[in-house]
Amino acid sequence: MSVAVPAAAPGGAGDLVTAEAVALDLRPARLGSRAVALLIDILVQAAIGGCLMLLAGVTVAILPERVVDDALVGTVWRVLIVLVLLAYPTIVETRTNGRSPGKAAMGLRVIREDGGPIRVRHAFTRALVGFTVEWPGLLLPFVTWAGSLTTMIASGRGRRLGDLAAGTLVVHERRPAPSRFVPGMPADLQAWAATADLSAIDDELAGAVRQYLSRAPELREPHFGTLQRMLAAEVEARVSPPPPAGTPPWLVLSAVLAERRRRYAAQLAAGRLVTERVLPGFGRRPLHPPIPAVRRASPLR
Repeated sequence: MSVAVPAAAPGGAGDLVTAEAVALDLRPARLGSRAVALLIDILVQAAIGGCLMLLAGVTVAILPERVVDDALVGTVWRVLIVLVLLAYPTIVETRTNGRSPGKAAMGLRVIREDGGPIRVRHAFTRALVGFTVEWPGLLLPFVTWAGSLTTMIASGRGRRLGDLAAGTLVVHERRPAPSRFVPGMPADLQAWAATADLSAIDDELAGAVRQYLSRAPELREPHFGTLQRMLAAEVEARVSPPPPAGTPPWLVLSAVLAERRRRYAAQLAAGRLVTERVLPGFGRRPLHPPIPAVRRASPLR
């Protein structure tokens, strides 16, 4: 009988149910990471806007004086503003599936509420609301800024006004990898574990033991003792020779996991040595690209 420790049930704030009724465990981006991403995007947009303004200024300067008037200059600046603040974010987020330069640097991505990638209409709606309401805030700037900030803080998923209007949200692409529990080898069982036959301990049972040991401080009686006895009985039934009599069950479980890890690491190291002997340099990127051999030119005749 294989024993598995039940995992935590989903249902947190980051759970997202797709159109296929599949729950996705996503971590919404909050104000801090989004503010840094916005700052990077503003710097990029400012650089692009400066280049376009310089190009437009040079173009206007070389035009005949009879063509250039206040209406033309005003139209050029308005077009540049729309290109930088509306067209640029729409094109970039659509082409990169919701990853502007700032979001890419912070490991963020814009997705739909159902977990799918955004389309042109989503990117355009987000950019339009940001352009007119949020940033730079053409309608009552200070009031709309405060409203957008309040909406993002109050939202359970950190959504701003543009996200609410477009039906999108911003999530973290890079999640911190959970540390894997690795028990130490009990000194009294090191000699026994080194000679024990652990071939009958499969990955499923080893995973259940690891999960139990990693969550043991969170468990209470009677679950703590019941799971420990069940796992220890199954492990001892598959190990030959059995552990010394009177050994506490949790020490047996720790010794088996530690020895499995030691043997796997030894096999991996041996495999790498064989690979390096047969195929030197296989799987490694050279520090310096190889320099092609130069053939000596034949003497002139």
